[in-house]
Amino acid sequence: MQSFFEENALISVQTTQPLDRLLDYRAPEGGCHAGAFVEVPLGPRKVIGVVWGTGQGGFDPSKIRQVIRVLDVSPMRAEMRLFLERCGAYTLTPMNAMLRLATRAPGLGDPPSMQKIYRLGEGEPSRMTEARTRVLDVCREMGGLSLTLKELAEAAGVTPSVVKGLVKSGAVWEENSPRDTAYPPLDPDYGAKDLTEDQETAAAQLRAGQASQQYNTVLLKGVTGSGKTEVYLEAVAECLRQGRQALVLLPEIALTAEFLTRVEARFGAKPAEWHSGATMTERRRVWRMVGQGQAQMVIGARSALFLPFQNLGLIVVDEEHDTSYKQDDGVSYNARDMAVLRASILGAQVVLASATPSLESWANAEAGKYRRVILESRYGPAVLPDMMTIDMRSEDLPSTRWISATLRAAVNRRVVAGEQSLLFLNRRGYAPVTLCRACGQQIACDHCDARMVEHRFLKRLVCHQCGESKPVPDSCPSCGAEDKLAPVGPGVERLAEEAQAQFPDAKIAVLSSDLYGTARELKEQIEAIAAGAADIIIGTQLVAKGHNFPLLTLVGVIDADLGLQGSDLRAAERTFQLMRQVAGRAGRAEKPGTAMLQTFQPEHPVIRSILGGDEVAFWQAEMDERRAAGMPPFGRLAGIVLSGEDLGKVFDLGNHLARNDAPLRRIGAQVFGPAPAPIARVRGRHRVRLLIKAEKTAPLQAALSEWAGQVTLKGDLRMSIDIDPQSFF
Repeated sequence: MQSFFEENALISVQTTQPLDRLLDYRAPEGGCHAGAFVEVPLGPRKVIGVVWGTGQGGFDPSKIRQVIRVLDVSPMRAEMRLFLERCGAYTLTPMNAMLRLATRAPGLGDPPSMQKIYRLGEGEPSRMTEARTRVLDVCREMGGLSLTLKELAEAAGVTPSVVKGLVKSGAVWEENSPRDTAYPPLDPDYGAKDLTEDQETAAAQLRAGQASQQYNTVLLKGVTGSGKTEVYLEAVAECLRQGRQALVLLPEIALTAEFLTRVEARFGAKPAEWHSGATMTERRRVWRMVGQGQAQMVIGARSALFLPFQNLGLIVVDEEHDTSYKQDDGVSYNARDMAVLRASILGAQVVLASATPSLESWANAEAGKYRRVILESRYGPAVLPDMMTIDMRSEDLPSTRWISATLRAAVNRRVVAGEQSLLFLNRRGYAPVTLCRACGQQIACDHCDARMVEHRFLKRLVCHQCGESKPVPDSCPSCGAEDKLAPVGPGVERLAEEAQAQFPDAKIAVLSSDLYGTARELKEQIEAIAAGAADIIIGTQLVAKGHNFPLLTLVGVIDADLGLQGSDLRAAERTFQLMRQVAGRAGRAEKPGTAMLQTFQPEHPVIRSILGGDEVAFWQAEMDERRAAGMPPFGRLAGIVLSGEDLGKVFDLGNHLARNDAPLRRIGAQVFGPAPAPIARVRGRHRVRLLIKAEKTAPLQAALSEWAGQVTLKGDLRMSIDIDPQSFF
């Protein structure tokens, strides 16, 4: 039960404004509960905030202003406020920024808007037509439920004017209703599938964990195509039977459409969606209905974790290893880890699902913190693909081509057989570098320390750091030479150009996130490919994430060595995950699949592990190396990025911090740097990094707060702190 504050009682309010403290106000007329969303005066403005608790005091009582009004939305629950506080404390994020994450819905302060809805009336039309009959049939099938004009017209396959004609006769009733309506109920027993013995054993364990209604985390590991989704949907069904809400996080918007179809087939209705592709109207509806308990299930991106659930009982993190769950801009958090935190506060179950789990999750399962549930085999007749390497050192390949003769022959066999092939290259665009052959200059971004990537389909050069783009020049910007600019290296667009030349009779499709303006366009392309609209698919890592192409029997990885370059702590782990995931796209139906990895390093330990398929041995070797080095998950890291327009001032700040590291030395932490960041300039700002390394149990956040608190940032200097960094750019 939320605490209640009588009228004029002293209360504290947390706002989303850039202030480092709670603000005191007087409770409004009629009083308010803790957690209430309120509108308060702040200087000459009116801002939105949340009642956090009793006022702090210490101010002139006569100057404390009154809350203007309480908003007509469900109050923020105590567990949500605790989650935001603990998440902010872990990530060293101010509470105003955390509250912004939890209020990312438009029009929260607006009164509920209305819309017209339609349902079966009692009148009879003067004449009947086939179209009118379809409308009335749909109304009868809805059993008294109402639809919008667009929904009813689409369901009946008629124009809106047909519905309007039935309204005039009274055969259909038109009424005003709040625009933000409840989502249709989901039936946990509607479309339950027959599971294999392996799947049923796993599902029973998840149902048991859900039935306990106590916090627990399960690592659901299953080979690609083993039916992990059907298994964890059984946990969702058990959650719905308990009357609790479920959240399923997906790493890519592109996965949402196919997943929604599967959920509708399983539960008889579509759940709520929360991601950047949803309209503002839909986002407001989701936010409000989740808070009222009128959305039983949400499918969303990482930010869905901050929705105001009324009774959340299950969080599923699908493809839990995926790096897109880590947000680096603004609030730096890992949705996988914060899902575990939120569930622990709620007494809910977390299911972390992956064919190639993150090393952190695997280590937690080894330590007994997470239960481990494993699916060993693929569903139905499908079997795991054969894995092999193509040693590029023995392939006679021109420097301007990337498809080896061995791979080309394998693709040709699939084209002739009417099967699909996937050529995988984890590089967007046409070429990663554009070089002038006259002066040797590489075209760089004007605002970043990064080379611009040619996107030939767009006819532009694009910076993948800041998004800056410009037309491809006719002459060298440095020396002015004409006809001397040359693309260096391949991207998927250049690979598609080569494939078109090598396989002139084949239908070729490119799957890359930057080629589609909307999530709908990408969804339509994926559906068309799955139906056989392409013989050869050229794709980036987008294709490795959960898509099912029944006709796909060959995966060719163009550059299996790409992820092994550099000094990234997680390079081996990510390469292993990506190669195993993309290889798993092949042979998911009746016909067996093959994965061929083009590599110049076939003897590399990671490549050998990928081929050998001994995942446990790979993870064990990786854990042994990390443990010996004191690196995550057996140690702690924090990344600090300092930035500013003056490089000298940025380095001065970095050196000052490095010299005054007493708070960190007290906990046994080490400071490395300052040093230029790998990408040393972004959007015109110079970037300098420091890296902090500490033992697993060290109180790192407290020490970092004291250490960073020693300096006052002046002018345009900025500091960002990333706890548990996943990348080091």
